[in-house]
Amino acid sequence: MHYPAGRFELDDDPGRVDRDALWAFLSREAYWGRWRSRADLERQLDLAWRVVGAYETGSGRMAGFARAVSDGVAYAYLADVFVVADARGLGLGTALVATMIDRGPGAGFRWCLHTADAHGLYQKFGFARPDGTYLERPGRRPPADAGQAAISPS
Repeated sequence: MHYPAGRFELDDDPGRVDRDALWAFLSREAYWGRWRSRADLERQLDLAWRVVGAYETGSGRMAGFARAVSDGVAYAYLADVFVVADARGLGLGTALVATMIDRGPGAGFRWCLHTADAHGLYQKFGFARPDGTYLERPGRRPPADAGQAAISPS
């Protein structure tokens, strides 16, 4: 899909993702991604249910990205949505979200996400505060020197 006006192409081929550009953005510019190591990001990409990239027509430069985690049947989590600074204001964020959640295998899923900004963008797609059926346990990162806990049978 080309958007807007043929300047960008959206593609869900995971092999096309520029992992170096993604790492550069998430490790330096994304308030939500700086805690991750490069190995964490690589693992998240390898295990992603779906990724969508926005690429400049001609140069192929990755100008935006979105990732999803899903059970592949009914539920998905939208993550790591971004557009690089010089491509903002052109509708790429809207195109990335629409492609991820409405134009693909997850169109009928229950979607969730965490964000501290861009609420207006996500509200256009029906995202709202959770209802009374949703509970969440916040993440807890173990200390960096903590080893794997042994799991013993009960």
